[in-house]
Amino acid sequence: MLRTRLRNTFGSAFALVVVMSAFALAVCAAAQDTAESVLRPPKGAQVAIVVFEDLECPMCARTQPLLEQASKTYNIPLILHDFPLAPGHPWSFQAAVMARYFDTHSKALGNEFRDYIFQNQIEITVMNLRSYGEKFAAAHKVDLPFVIDPGDKLAALVTADRDLGKAIKLEHTPTIYIVSSRNPNRPYVEVKEPSSQLYSTIDAMMKD
Repeated sequence: MLRTRLRNTFGSAFALVVVMSAFALAVCAAAQDTAESVLRPPKGAQVAIVVFEDLECPMCARTQPLLEQASKTYNIPLILHDFPLAPGHPWSFQAAVMARYFDTHSKALGNEFRDYIFQNQIEITVMNLRSYGEKFAAAHKVDLPFVIDPGDKLAALVTADRDLGKAIKLEHTPTIYIVSSRNPNRPYVEVKEPSSQLYSTIDAMMKD
């Protein structure tokens, strides 16, 4: 009887280890699939810039003009992802939702709103964010409804972007990658010093 109980206990423990190991492998595989799906150029492009940003992040505000200029200089896509750092940045998530609202009018308008928020970042607070959105909307002759995301669909898009960033282990903003379809062995490289490494990294990825 004792041997049977020990055998059953050992078998159950072993089965649990097997299940947990399989789960861990599945999580790792899913994270890898996520990285491969996010860190690659869009269809029709061989090289692109991918950035995860927070609209309340001062470094993001300083870096964004460099990224936009590099995108124009090399004629490569600049792909923006939201990565609001809550709770440390209390209004960044809602600002990202506003940007998504302006995206529904046009992607260009949404990106212009992001630039506008970066330019006014130091003056913006949780209390006056709405008024900045209204000023931007009025200047571009666009209506800003009192409830801009009644079904939380825009918030879901922001959350999905943030979850993608977490899946590939992001820890800071901006996180910038130069991604390429030219070299399968090195499909992406992180740019940690944009002011000094951005252009040289793009050059290297385009030559691979």
